[in-house]
Amino acid sequence: MKQILALSLILLSFSLSAQVQKSVKVDTIKTPQALCDLCKVKIENYLNRYDGVMEINVNIRRGVTKVKYATERINIEEIKTAIANCGFDADDVPAAPDFYKLLPPCCKKPEDGGIKPKTPPAPVQQRR
Repeated sequence: MKQILALSLILLSFSLSAQVQKSVKVDTIKTPQALCDLCKVKIENYLNRYDGVMEINVNIRRGVTKVKYATERINIEEIKTAIANCGFDADDVPAAPDFYKLLPPCCKKPEDGGIKPKTPPAPVQQRR
């Protein structure tokens, strides 16, 4: 009897963990103007305030943001809107104009007077 009870508890825990894993999703959002460390910190700090956002990774070299979130607490459109509300374009959601004006020059688009970030020099190949 104890074995049946233990087995049923194990099966119950596996089924509950499978349900929890289904409610977590990872999406990639294009954030093309996030090209410096200041942009990265601003987006990550802003998204950390939202309930349901579990992990944020802004890749400044590729101009994308990966977000891991709980789908029962927040959805991808809310996350895109949050990024737009801190002044950055997010996929098809344009940056909020009032917040975009507050960004430092390094985070603005070059056509709006922003400073294009410096690209690191190409690695030098050594001859043998």
